Amino acid sequence: MTEASGRRVPRPTAVDLSVNVGGLRMANPVTVASGTFAAGREYHDFVDVGTLGAVTTKGVSRHGWEGNAAPRIAETPCGMLNSIGLQNPGVDHLMADELPWLASVGATVVVNVSGHSFGEYVEVIERLEDSPHVHAYELNISCPNVDAGGMNMGCQVASVTEVVTRARAATARPLIVKLTPNVTDITEIARAAEAAGADALSLINTLLGMAIDAERRRPLLARVVGGLSGPAVKPVALRMVWEASRAVSVPVVGMGGISTAADAVEFMLAGASAVAVGTANFIDPQATVKVIDGIADYCERHGIGAARDLIGALEC
Repeated sequence: MTEASGRRVPRPTAVDLSVNVGGLRMANPVTVASGTFAAGREYHDFVDVGTLGAVTTKGVSRHGWEGNAAPRIAETPCGMLNSIGLQNPGVDHLMADELPWLASVGATVVVNVSGHSFGEYVEVIERLEDSPHVHAYELNISCPNVDAGGMNMGCQVASVTEVVTRARAATARPLIVKLTPNVTDITEIARAAEAAGADALSLINTLLGMAIDAERRRPLLARVVGGLSGPAVKPVALRMVWEASRAVSVPVVGMGGISTAADAVEFMLAGASAVAVGTANFIDPQATVKVIDGIADYCERHGIGAARDLIGALEC
């Protein structure tokens, strides 16, 4: 369904699409993967971002980060590698510029929080506590393309426990912890995050990978390695969402290669309470609303009155 402005909005449906993710109430189960949607402003010509279940912002740090050297993106079969390095202008810019705009379009907002240290995560949250426009936090403890913190922090039970415990003490808002797939046992990390106070988990972040230009005998990324996303990672993401959702009692937000409504439904059947569309946004800026409409279509075809009835309904 398209407004006169040309923006796509979800079509009317009798299906109850609302979900509750650890205290975060979403009008539908679709958000965006951090880093693929900025803060939504760039996509607002294509979709009404206020109609998404939530807008998850690009990772924000206490002060601006320059990110990694170029080249930082490489296309791969069925996906892409990125080594952006969480470039962002810092939390003060987010508060002054992006959050008021998101509020003006009626968006539900999840701020992705990044840091090079435990203390920096807390500093970002404490700064954001002053804003009435933040509805939840997503702790990015898992990004594989940052040398300090990032993957190392999200791979170790002790550090996961420490950062989540500190973040939990800093806020009463819903706290979602984003997990890295670059671990031996995702359930061990999921349980640690839950025990430390996470209200929900999101997974997966990108898989660590690399690409080579054989003619030049050089890596395609300046940093050599980066995060792999897109349809290629979907089977891994589905497996990890299924494992994590069975290991914890808190809700799970599933992501990793979701391009269509069928993908989203599969993640919900595997145990996800909500889903995030990521790399698909670069291919089709209306992908999010198409997924929302497709979930409604699926529920209507199968006589399902509420999308939440899909959660964990896999028969195996």
